[in-house]
Amino acid sequence: MVALALAGALALGCEGGAGAAGEPEPTRGRTKAPTTAPAGYPASMAALGDSITAGVGSCLAYLACAKNSWAAGDGAGVESHYQRILAENPKIKRRVDNFAEPGAASDALAGQAVRAVDAKAQYVTVLIGANDACAGRVEDMTPVATFRTRVDRGLATLRKGLPRARVLVASIPDLYRLWQVGREDASAVRLWESLGICPSMLADPTSTASADNRRRRAVRDRIDAYDEQLRKACAKYGSRCRWDQGRVHDLRFSIEQVSPLDYFHPSLAGQKELAARTYPGSFTW
Repeated sequence: MVALALAGALALGCEGGAGAAGEPEPTRGRTKAPTTAPAGYPASMAALGDSITAGVGSCLAYLACAKNSWAAGDGAGVESHYQRILAENPKIKRRVDNFAEPGAASDALAGQAVRAVDAKAQYVTVLIGANDACAGRVEDMTPVATFRTRVDRGLATLRKGLPRARVLVASIPDLYRLWQVGREDASAVRLWESLGICPSMLADPTSTASADNRRRRAVRDRIDAYDEQLRKACAKYGSRCRWDQGRVHDLRFSIEQVSPLDYFHPSLAGQKELAARTYPGSFTW
C-alpha cells in the first residue's frame, strides 16, 4: 500500500519497471503553463514517487495504471489532486505529469525532481520510501542517514528549479498495519508468498516466531524513522513545502482498500482514500 506503501510481477518492495497505462496526456508540444500560478490553485503539477503514485494494481491488470493515481490520475472514481484542482482551475487541464516509477526508492527522487523542473510544475507531490524499507532482508534496508541525504537532494532540486512551486510531502504507508490486516486472509498470504512481496515485512506472514516478530518491528521502526526525516526535510525546505502530518501513515485502511492482485498496492478505493487524506484543500502556502 497503502497507510495504507507501490509489467509482470510488480510489487512495491521488489518491483520491475512497467509502462504507465491510462496516463494523462503529457504537456510536451502544448502551450506551457504560465511560470507564475494564478491566485490560489496551480496551473500545472507533477507527481513523484514509486508504484503507489504510478497506480500499480489499481486497474484490472497488474501494471502501472496512472489514471488511478491519487495524485495525478484522471480516471473516473479516484478524485485525485489533479481532478480536484481542475474543478477549480481549468488552466491545469492536461498540464499534469506523473513521473512516479514502479520500484523507485529514495535514490530516484532527484532524477524525478529534474523532470518536474523541466515540466515547470507549479505543484509537486512526493510519496517515496516504502521501497527503501521493502528489502530482501532487514539489514538491506536503506540507512536512515542515506535516506535523508537522498530526500534532501531531491527537494533541493525542486527548491532551486521551482522556487515558487508548492510541494506536498506525504508520509509512508504503514506496512506493519498491512501485515496485520492481511495475515489471516488466505488469498493475501498466498500472493505475498508466491510473489515475494516486501520480504522484510511480509515473508512468513503467518509465523509467530520471536525472530519474525522482531523483523517486522524493525521494518515498522525504520519506516517511522523515514517519516520523521521526511517531516524534517520538508520543514527545512521552507514555507513552500507542506508535510501531510502523517496522514498516509496513520490511515487505518482495510483489506478492501488494497489490490486483490497482490494485496499490497492500493486498489482504486485505496487510491481515492489517499487522495482525500492528502489533498491540501487550499493552496495559500
